[in-house]
Order: sequence, then C-alpha cells, then structure tokens
Amino acid sequence: MKKIAILGCTGSIGRQTLDIVRSNPTEYQITGLSCGTNAVELGAAAREFGCFRLGIADKNKYAELKELCPKAEIYCGDAALTAVSDYADVVVVAVVGMIGLKAVLYALSKGKTVALANKESLVAGGKLVTDALKNGGKLCPVDSEHSAVWQCLRGEKSFKRIILTASGGPFYFTDKSKLDGVTPEQAVAHPNWNMGKKISVDSATMMNKGLEIIEARWLFDTTEIDYVIHPESIVHSMVEFDDGSIKAQAGFPDMRLPIRYAIDYPEHSRRDYTPLALPLELRFLPPDENKFPAPALARHAIEKGGNTSIVLNAANEAAVRLFLEGKIKFPDIIKIVEKAVCTEPLSQVKNEYDVYQTHNRVYSKIYLDNRG
Repeated sequence: MKKIAILGCTGSIGRQTLDIVRSNPTEYQITGLSCGTNAVELGAAAREFGCFRLGIADKNKYAELKELCPKAEIYCGDAALTAVSDYADVVVVAVVGMIGLKAVLYALSKGKTVALANKESLVAGGKLVTDALKNGGKLCPVDSEHSAVWQCLRGEKSFKRIILTASGGPFYFTDKSKLDGVTPEQAVAHPNWNMGKKISVDSATMMNKGLEIIEARWLFDTTEIDYVIHPESIVHSMVEFDDGSIKAQAGFPDMRLPIRYAIDYPEHSRRDYTPLALPLELRFLPPDENKFPAPALARHAIEKGGNTSIVLNAANEAAVRLFLEGKIKFPDIIKIVEKAVCTEPLSQVKNEYDVYQTHNRVYSKIYLDNRG
C-alpha cells in the first residue's frame, strides 16, 4: 500500500487526489494532510481517511483543528509543509504560491517522490529543485501538459522540441480592445478546466503557459519549447523528434489522470473512464503574442537568467491579487509584470534564502505601489 501525503488538500488538486484515494482504498494510505486555513475541511478529511498527522499554515487555526481532531499531531507554519510529509512515500505538493518550494526541497532532501502540482517551485527555484534530485528523490509532474510530455518521452533517448498546448483561456477569441472591461468573474470562468482563481486568471492572461514554459525548461533540460492554441484541451502536449515524427498524449480534460500517473509512475493504473468518441474535431491555432505577450516574457526570463524568473513570478502573483481585488484592470497584469522584468536588477540565485528574499521584495513593492 502506497503512503501519500497531500499538501494543499483543500484545493482543487488536493480534493481530486483524495477522490482517487477514496476510490482505491486498498492501494493508498493517507499519512499526512495539510492546508492553508480551512480547518473544517481538513478535519473532515483527516477523520474520513484516519490520518492524524496534520498541518495548517494559519497558526490561529490550531485550536479549531485540535478540537476537530483531538488525537492528531498538528503542525503550523513552515512545519505544515515539511513534517507532515515525513511518513509518506509520495508527497503531493498542491499548495499555491512560493511556499511550495520549501515543501518540494524538503521532500526531495528525504529522497521521496514528489508529485508536483505547484508551479512556483520550479519557476522560481528550478536550479535548486533539480540539484535536490541528487538526494535520490523523484519529481513527477502533475500539470497535464508536463505529464503529457513526460509520457511521450518514455523510452526515448533524445528529442528535438516540446510543443505545449494551451486552451487559449476564455479570451482567445475576444478582441484586444475589449480586454479592458474584463471582470474577475469572467477571468476565472475557464472554458474547459475547473481550477482555483489564481491559476484561472493566469490561464486567461496566458501567463500560465509562460510559467509552464519555464517549468518545462527545468523538467526536461531544454529551451526548445513551443506552444500552440488547442481550444478543445484534448491533446495535452506533443514532442517532436529528429526524424520529424511527433508523439502526442490525449485524453479528456480531467486532472485525475495526470495526478494518478504521477502517484503510480511508471504504471498507467486501471480506472473507470469514458472513452474518447472518435472521430474528434480538434483545432490547433497560432498563438497571439500581440494580445497575450506573457509566454514571450517567460522566454525572456529564461534567456536573461539569474533571478529574472523569480521577479516575473512575484510580479505576476501581486498583479493577479490586485486584479482580483478590483484595484487594476485585466491588461494591467502583464504590463506590471513586464515592467518588473525589465527594471528589476539582475542577480544570481545561490540558495533558498535568495529566492524568498527576491520574491518577497518584488511582491511587496508591486502590491503596495498599486493597491490605491
């Protein structure tokens, strides 16, 4: 029986991971659970799965969680991202934001398998994460796009380029002149995927694809990464080889598939599913980087190196928060990110402290300067 810890168990990926365990009770055991603030949902999951090693980031929620789970070991703050994973074989890192880096580095330092659903850890700390793999741990991507690439590369010795797919979000077919009037409610209404608010806004600005390009650079050790707009979200990514052939991985837009593949790698475990109805009508359309320049900014961050990806990520987090709070317009998100990437001083990243110091400085500066 595989032992699993879920960090971020009350978010979209965390809940779907619990669904997988719920449907396969003889294959998996939950040994650790953590969340940010939702003590009630965390307590309910702990009782359901008999897990009493819990973490909650908000220290003010300790008493509430202890009342719900009086026999549990409860960790708060940073320990909610580290100690909770100690008895697991696989650590599903599904927290949102830079806090995920600490969890990833800790789990890899212990030689564990990390099922990674946290973009920021690779975007901001890619070199640190790949260096941490020397401790014997494994990194298994949960993002549908990177999981697709990972599957396409099984058994292959080399490849020419990666082709990520992007749904285009809710505004690919919207005239650029109308983006000023986009509301937060419209931006989080993704046409294909049910995701959290922040990642949904990133999809709407195409920053999500930019972040995925940076992730792919570290996951697959290449800068030969392109992307194409694929509104149906059936083909999740492709890999082109030196002979001109292309492998593609396809399936319904259901995150349970890449989650379970990451947990059970290298097996495609049996599950109930609805087969794709053939023939399929699929569209592959060109990106519009005039309207959505975020992926180009991400490529620039890779080329510039140093702390640039950290700056890009921090600026984006702050700008998305400002947009969701109604303090800036939708197009202002990328304008703020571009300004930060172009004006923040370049420095080298030597350790985890450098990552957090840069992130906190840039995030705070942008949020305070623009909140009105």
